[in-house]
Amino acid sequence: MSTSASATGGPTVSSPASSTGFDLDRVRADFPILRRTVRGGKRLVYLDSAATSQKPVEVLDAERAFYEVSNAAVHRGAHQLAEEATEAYEQARRRIAGFVGAAAGDLIFTKNATEALNLAAYSFTNATAKSAVGADLPDGAERFVLKPGDEIVVTEMEHHANLVPWQEVCVKTGARLRWLGITDDGRLDLSRLGEIVNERTKVLAVVHQSNLLGTINPLKPLAERAREVGALFVVDACQSVPHVPVDVADTGADLIAWSGHKMLGPMGIGCLWGRAEVLAAMPPFITGGSMIKVVRMESSTYADPPQRFEAGVPMAAQAVGLAAAVEYLERLGMDVVAAHERELTGYLLNRMRELSGVAIIGPETTVDRGGTVSFVIDGVHAHDVGQVLDDRGVAVRVGHHCAWPTCERFGVRATARASLAVYNGRDDVDALIDAIGDTQRFFGTR
Repeated sequence: MSTSASATGGPTVSSPASSTGFDLDRVRADFPILRRTVRGGKRLVYLDSAATSQKPVEVLDAERAFYEVSNAAVHRGAHQLAEEATEAYEQARRRIAGFVGAAAGDLIFTKNATEALNLAAYSFTNATAKSAVGADLPDGAERFVLKPGDEIVVTEMEHHANLVPWQEVCVKTGARLRWLGITDDGRLDLSRLGEIVNERTKVLAVVHQSNLLGTINPLKPLAERAREVGALFVVDACQSVPHVPVDVADTGADLIAWSGHKMLGPMGIGCLWGRAEVLAAMPPFITGGSMIKVVRMESSTYADPPQRFEAGVPMAAQAVGLAAAVEYLERLGMDVVAAHERELTGYLLNRMRELSGVAIIGPETTVDRGGTVSFVIDGVHAHDVGQVLDDRGVAVRVGHHCAWPTCERFGVRATARASLAVYNGRDDVDALIDAIGDTQRFFGTR
């Protein structure tokens, strides 16, 4: 491993080639932020991609180019800029849908995955409220009407974005919230799946990959059980779509949400994919311009999906930027990305196990787990860990990671979390391990 001077005057690190054939140096060169230094000239070691990923230059260029050349309100106006903006926006939809094996008409743009999951949740409260007053519902919307005694099932490892909205649905409709637990080794406990997901279950909402544990959940048996009881199967794929090949149809899900900013794309855009028949039956979430067919003073009728769920001026530049991120990942090859990150995750887990006084919260092998590794250091609060690591140039996330119940399940108030992405290498892992050692020495626990 060699070092040289960066464009900002700090050190850059050249890593040995991955055994997967992945050219890490070439990838890193595409991310301008990785050339900067932090905390007095230290190399930036960015291990917080589960919170938000960094962006390659072509994503930055694509978003800027839209504003410089074709900026106009999408689906509005007959002038050339409006036509170009609309085509760029819809071409981005086609490109992003293709990335996950979907039809463009089944992909909805939202501002983030949290809004996408709220859209799914509000379909139930809105349909239930309309049904209560005898209002007209789309064909098939009866499955979104809830009553006391109905149940919604989540898991104990959900991000708050796939938990709190369903809690709210239960409060508003009288439905009951239930959940699948977690085993001691950080896996989803399916031993009571047949009991908990039953004929009263109307929604089964699960995370594909835990943002705290790194666990990758088996979607097929969950999808099969949801189908058996007629429940809607909702999947939070924020931590999987950026890192492994995902074909939405193969998951068995009815609705899948993910974020653009976690997959090398811009902030301010998320996606909700749904089966065509499910989207057609869903009442709208946000109402206003561009999502209507006819508006009268007395009442309105709504457009077909996806426009029904995209009220207001859409995030066209962000969609264009996300399409560029998709093209970048496709050029690398998602199989290659997954192999690189799996190898690196194994290296990180092995290095962590070498440390005394450090506990991994979650699975300790690469089997059915991603590159998000949460840990605690004996005698040191996670926030203190984060501060010392940051002083060494190592950026990790600390806290409960919007997964408070998961922390409670493992008896920890907070964890430090290192999360890997396509631009990370073994040198980043080594820097983290060295910084953990510094932390232990600083607090006298080693």
